[in-house]
Amino acid sequence: MRKIILILIISSAFVVSVNAAIVVYQFDNESQQQRFNDLSDQLRCPMCLNSNLSGSDAPIAADLRAEIYEQIIDGRSNDEIIDFLTQRYGDFINYRPPLNSGTFLLWFGPLFLLLAGIFIVWRIGKNSQKLQPLELSSEEQKKLNTLLENKK
Repeated sequence: MRKIILILIISSAFVVSVNAAIVVYQFDNESQQQRFNDLSDQLRCPMCLNSNLSGSDAPIAADLRAEIYEQIIDGRSNDEIIDFLTQRYGDFINYRPPLNSGTFLLWFGPLFLLLAGIFIVWRIGKNSQKLQPLELSSEEQKKLNTLLENKK
C-alpha cells in the first residue's frame, strides 16, 4: 500500500512539473531580450481577450511568443513583427490599436458619451430653472377656493 501511494505521489509530481514547464528563449544580446519582453507585453492574446502574450498560458500565446522570438532572431524590426501579427489576427491583437475608420469609435466613443452626458445634464438644469410656479390672479384664486369648498 505504501508503494502504491509513493508511486502516485511521484507520478503526480511529474505531471505537475511537466505542465509547469516554462520556455526560456536565448537571445544574442540584451536589446533583443528587451524587445521580446516589450512586444509580449504590448500584444494581446487572441484567446484570452484581456491578457497580453507574456501573461497568458494559452497555447496560442505560446505559439505567438515563439513566432516573435523567431522574427527577432531573423532580424525583423518591431514594426515588421507587429504588422505581420496584425495582418494575421487583425487590430484586436494590439492593446493600442491604430486610429482608422474601424477603430474610430473605440478611440472617440467614450469622449462622445461624456460630452452627450454633460449636454443632457446641462439641458436638464437649464429647463429646471425656467420652471417657476405660476401665480394665480385674484379672480382665479377665488374660483379655486370655491371649487375646493364645494368639494368638501
